[in-house]
Amino acid sequence: MYDRIGIALLLTTGAGMLSFFLIDFLVPHEYIGQHDHPDVLPENRLMRMGVLVAFGIGIHNFPEGMATFVGTLDNLHVGIAIAVAIAIHNIPEGLAVSVPIYAATGSRGKAFLFSFLSRVSEPVGAGLAALVLLPFLTQRVLGWVLAAVAGIMVAISLDELVPAAKSFGDEHTPIVGVIFGMFVMALSLWLLK
Repeated sequence: MYDRIGIALLLTTGAGMLSFFLIDFLVPHEYIGQHDHPDVLPENRLMRMGVLVAFGIGIHNFPEGMATFVGTLDNLHVGIAIAVAIAIHNIPEGLAVSVPIYAATGSRGKAFLFSFLSRVSEPVGAGLAALVLLPFLTQRVLGWVLAAVAGIMVAISLDELVPAAKSFGDEHTPIVGVIFGMFVMALSLWLLK
């Protein structure tokens, strides 16, 4: 019984990873450090970078909203732990969007607007999960959804976020950040027991 459940969750996690790569293939976008554009003025490069980062973060925030909603339905403590972890990592993501736009335009309003727009996909993801999953949500479906979202998030981290972070200097800093993030998540789960 447990072997079949484990295999099903493993396959669902793999399906989540494959769905990320399908989205990545179908929706063109760029991340910081992915390409250099020397022919563009510095202010325009900063604005372009900020907008593209906002779009990319918006794509990856969608499953975070789903994970928070579905996790909260299963267990309030799990939902709170997921929300805290997402809130902590939303701080540097917001800065990655707003700083280049502010530097390019000098407008705090534009910097805030683009940062806000990159976050809207989280409640949209939660709303979609509520509309689609709530009528037939069971423990098994919940496990599949969380496994698929975990697969999406792992694929995003390994394919997009860590390589982009490595392009800014010390190649070990992103991995130290991953390890620190895992520690913070484990600590938050332990504290919220």
